[in-house]
Amino acid sequence: MSDTQQHSISFVRTETLPEREPPYAASGPVKWMRENLFATIPNGILTIVSLYVIYLILAATLPWILNGVWNTASLSECRDVLDGTVGACFSVLTERWNQLIFGFQYPEELYWRPGLAFLLLFVAAAPVLFFDLPRKLLIFTALYPFIAFYLIWGGTILTPIVALVGFVAAGFFWKNFVARSFALGFFGSIVVAFIVWWLGGFLISDTANENAAMQAVPSRDLGGFMLNMMLGVTCVSLSVPLGIALALGRQSSMPLIKWICVIFIEFIRGVPLITLLFVASVMLSYFFPPESQVDLFLRVVIMITMFSSAYIAEVIRGGLAALPKGQYEAADSLGLDYPQAMRLIILPQALKISIPGIVNIAVGLFKDTTLVSVISMFDILGMIRGPILASTEWNGVYWELLGFAALLFFIVCYGISQYSQWLERRLATDHR
Repeated sequence: MSDTQQHSISFVRTETLPEREPPYAASGPVKWMRENLFATIPNGILTIVSLYVIYLILAATLPWILNGVWNTASLSECRDVLDGTVGACFSVLTERWNQLIFGFQYPEELYWRPGLAFLLLFVAAAPVLFFDLPRKLLIFTALYPFIAFYLIWGGTILTPIVALVGFVAAGFFWKNFVARSFALGFFGSIVVAFIVWWLGGFLISDTANENAAMQAVPSRDLGGFMLNMMLGVTCVSLSVPLGIALALGRQSSMPLIKWICVIFIEFIRGVPLITLLFVASVMLSYFFPPESQVDLFLRVVIMITMFSSAYIAEVIRGGLAALPKGQYEAADSLGLDYPQAMRLIILPQALKISIPGIVNIAVGLFKDTTLVSVISMFDILGMIRGPILASTEWNGVYWELLGFAALLFFIVCYGISQYSQWLERRLATDHR
């Protein structure tokens, strides 16, 4: 074969060329900055202005934080250590951390009880928040409220047992009567639970089961961030099912049930939460029998739950209204009754749509628990404004205490927000 013929044959490479690095300006930090910070001239100007503002903030706060003092016993000693330099007095946090977290009256030797209840909270919430876990863990979730109550309050073991029996009786009534009427099953189960608790109250006394009881801690001794966590977790857990019942009741075809729910929702939404807290503190006890001593914590839980459930009901009603009519018709075509249609078809879709609104209310509710300080309940803000700032050692310390409280609330609220975003992605709440 001649050289001309050899050169006329096409050459096919037997291996791929090695990958080459992309240009430096088209990858890495430079690409990200060009696309996100300096994409246009206005964006570049805003980026420069924002960086300058961040620099001013950090220049003012970083020296104050980095020069902070952690090991003094009073504000005067802290100022002596700083000797005129700019710095925070974080010693108030190390000196009064137990009061900020647990209040100033909860016994120090019993701190392990609310601490253990807090750790068990994650175990109990896991199967509810992450539904890939075994369903058998829900048994512990159902028992956790009674375990936490006994750990935090102590006293006789009969109190959580009677409460558990009341819920079991209410669940039995619900299971057998909800098929006839959702409203009858829901409200009837509440009545049954209250009857069991009222009868069980005669079995409980201050000295009952004394040998098996842990040291009792009255509710007036609860305080600090522990009180905010207890109110937030309890009220959110109770307001979600109550809000679902109110939303369904507002759409009920029974006029009495519908108008009761409408009046309740509109009245509660038209009243500020602080007004309801004053009602819980002063007036709510008049609605109970004269000989009964209703705990202030319970009264506050009732009012905050009523307040948040009214808002959650409207959020869920919006989710129900967003569903196309064909979903209801599909449930009817399958021969499902009302409870089955709601449980299997309607509510799962409506709740997916309502997740952002429910989380928004839950975050706002958790932050609103600080309002209980106006009715002499020493939550974390009540502790800061009351016993800590009233003491001669720390009178004048504000930013350190309020910043610590803000950090705790931010951590909890940010965690709730991130979980809701993960749940939205997991459930594909764009409703495709």
